[in-house]
Amino acid sequence: MRVLGIETSCDETGVAIFDSQQGLLANQLYSQIKIHANYGGVVPELASRDHVRAIIPLIYAALSEANLQTSDIDGIAYTAGPGLVGALMIGATVSCSLAYALEIPAIAVHHMEGHLLSIMLEKNPPEFPFITLLISGAHTQLIAVTGIGKYKLLGESVDDAVGEAFDKVAKLLGLSYPGGPLLEDLAKHGAPGRYKFPRPMINRPGLTFSFSGLKTFISKMVNTNIKNQQDRADIARGFEEAIVETLLIKCNRALDLTGFHRLVLAGGVAANQSLRNNMNEMMRKRGGKVFYPCPKFCTDNGAMIAYTGMLRIQNWSKTDLTISVRSRWPLEDLSSSITSSLED
Repeated sequence: MRVLGIETSCDETGVAIFDSQQGLLANQLYSQIKIHANYGGVVPELASRDHVRAIIPLIYAALSEANLQTSDIDGIAYTAGPGLVGALMIGATVSCSLAYALEIPAIAVHHMEGHLLSIMLEKNPPEFPFITLLISGAHTQLIAVTGIGKYKLLGESVDDAVGEAFDKVAKLLGLSYPGGPLLEDLAKHGAPGRYKFPRPMINRPGLTFSFSGLKTFISKMVNTNIKNQQDRADIARGFEEAIVETLLIKCNRALDLTGFHRLVLAGGVAANQSLRNNMNEMMRKRGGKVFYPCPKFCTDNGAMIAYTGMLRIQNWSKTDLTISVRSRWPLEDLSSSITSSLED
């Protein structure tokens, strides 16, 4: 089965083709970073308009990369949420229209499940069960994964997610959009240990995250402690250290709670090298193993949508051409719908 995957949840247009026998045949991605950089963040209306401009050429580019025609496609998967409604509607409308014309199924895919399963695109994916630390955009979640479609939310952020905190602190430090990667680069030049920022909620039981207070604390530091570029680098280093240590503590708790020995990092922040290095060391000491997708599969992409859509078409979900998108879509709702489909 060959599935065309389309991702338009925010500011990146992704189109990919996944073959159930041959694997990933094509992966095309267009980023809108230059468009939104002048505004310091994503402008939803501009994002929607640019998806309109980019999506059809990317579909043709993916078909060309895979040396296929539209008639060779067996199904279409598209991101239906969570995300920006206008942007989601572009991908959903194009996908359902093309599926109607080709008389093939179209399947709505949960964006976060795509990230969660992106690790399966690697050559040596983990066996089940495992804990996934899902750190993408507005989401910071710890999820127990016992199989495809078998997900249990263990904890999540009650306010700012890790990615949002990175971007907001980067803006406080005068860095451009998107701030996360730039803050990571700046932190490499910072003095370790100069600033010891709070590790939010580590002294409370449970697996809940909160990063809004850390951001506010650093905003006060920025206003009173920055005299030169080295000060900026030291604050960036201290912030990154606080984030990484907090995530380490929470992941340790999740592994202790479940007894699992495998940990997966997924989402854009999973590309952070300091986080990866520290997670590697933590899992080495525990006698376990950590897995993470290559950087191109950490950020939004069509490959994870094509792969997830293929699984759903083959195994569970009913497909139709009803166009429906959701700005909010809890992952646990998805697990319930899978259970219902299997029972049916």
